[in-house]
Amino acid sequence: MAVRIYVRASTKEQDAERALSDLIEFSKSYSAEYVEYIENESGTKLNRPILTRLLNDSKQGDILLVESVDRLSRLEQADFEVLKQQIKSKGLRLVVADLPTTHVVNSGMTGEILNVINAMLIDLLATMAKLDNDKRRERIKQGLERSGYKPTGKKANTAKHERIKQLLAAGNMTKEEIAKAVGCGIATVYRVTKQNKI
Repeated sequence: MAVRIYVRASTKEQDAERALSDLIEFSKSYSAEYVEYIENESGTKLNRPILTRLLNDSKQGDILLVESVDRLSRLEQADFEVLKQQIKSKGLRLVVADLPTTHVVNSGMTGEILNVINAMLIDLLATMAKLDNDKRRERIKQGLERSGYKPTGKKANTAKHERIKQLLAAGNMTKEEIAKAVGCGIATVYRVTKQNKI
């Protein structure tokens, strides 16, 4: 058994390792080796390279240790369900340092009840983390609007769009082939198709 410690911050400017020493100390109570996974990625992304590596490294009976639920997830509900399923399929036990009911394993009826309570609490905390993130983004957006800032957005690559239109009009290539030939994503080809009603 190993304790897999996952610490995360959204940006490189934030200190992802802030809670690491406390979690290492906490992990010693499980009398198992620990492995550190440190990530600077948004918690709103399901696919995070370090989290993916942790899941790939994990074995049945390992512990996934996080400081709090929001360090693991600020995901949409559907994505959080996917992540929970990935954790479950690897046989990982989720221990949240600031959620004491996850610290111990109880067997029998007490254990079953505690598992249900923990699942509900983790879902609730994940939802709150997501709402907190949404609120913060909304406040930033409102602040920018009040300051008169107008984001310009990403400019379309007109040369690529023209080439896509030409290839679509020729009608002898699939959208996938066009995307490859022009060097863009398939979504761009669909967008140009829709905008130009081709």
